[in-house]
Amino acid sequence: MPPDHLIGRAALVLRALSTTGEPGASTSEVARMTGLARPTVHRLLAALADEGFVDRDQRSGQWYLGPELYLLGESAAARYDVTQHARASVHRLAAATGESAFFSARRGDETVCLLREDGDFPIRSFVLYEGARFPLGVVSAGLVVLSLLSDREIDEYLARVDLTGRWGAAHAPGPLRERIAETRERGYSVNPGLVVEGSWGMAAAVFGSSGEPAWALTLTGVESRFREPRRAQMGALLLKEAHALTTALRADRQRTAI
Repeated sequence: MPPDHLIGRAALVLRALSTTGEPGASTSEVARMTGLARPTVHRLLAALADEGFVDRDQRSGQWYLGPELYLLGESAAARYDVTQHARASVHRLAAATGESAFFSARRGDETVCLLREDGDFPIRSFVLYEGARFPLGVVSAGLVVLSLLSDREIDEYLARVDLTGRWGAAHAPGPLRERIAETRERGYSVNPGLVVEGSWGMAAAVFGSSGEPAWALTLTGVESRFREPRRAQMGALLLKEAHALTTALRADRQRTAI
C-alpha cells in the first residue's frame, strides 16, 4: 500500500522514476508503478519539478530525474559511497567466473543494485541492473541479507509483507524460511530461477560497522552454469570476496574516524 504522508509519496515517485529501466516515464506509468492516483502523481511531479528534483520533456511528456538529485548525490557520496571499494570485488568475480557480477545495498525492506559488470560468458542476466530494487527475500542479494538478520527481524518482516502476490507461492513464509535456513547453513544464498525461469543467482553478505548485513555481492547466470560442483566453488569465491570487502570497508571507516 502506498504511504499516506506527503514525503513518503514523493519518495515513492522518485524511486519509481529511478527504476523504470528507461531514461524517463509518463505520468500514467509512474502512477501504475506506485499505485497512486494519476492526479496525485501529476501534482507530486509538478511540485518536484519546481524544486529541480525532476524534469519534464514538454514534447513527449516524459518525466526524468532532475539535476538537484545529482547535486545531492554528490554531496552524500563522500559519506555513503562504498562502490569505490566494491568495484574491484565485482570485477574480480566477473573475471574469475565469466558470469554477471553485482553489488547491492540494503535500503529498508529492499535491496538496490548499485554496480554491475558482465563476465565473458555470452549470455547476460537481465534480472538485475543498476538501480533495480527488490524486496528482501526475492533475489539472491535480498535473500542473503534477510537470512542474516536476527530471528526477530525476520519474523517482523514476514508478518508485514506479502511476497506471494507478485512473486508467487515460492515466496510464501514457509518456503522462504526453508531457504533462509539453507542460506544460514551455507553462508551464501542461492536463487534457483525463482524470479526468471532458468536464471540463477547466488549472493554473499557484506557487513556494516555494527555487524549487520548491509550489502551483498551477487553472481547470476543460466542454470546450466550453476550446477554442482561449480556452484560450491562460486559460493566459496563469493564468501572470500565478501569477507575481503567487509574488512576493507571496516578499515576505511577506522581511518576516517581518526
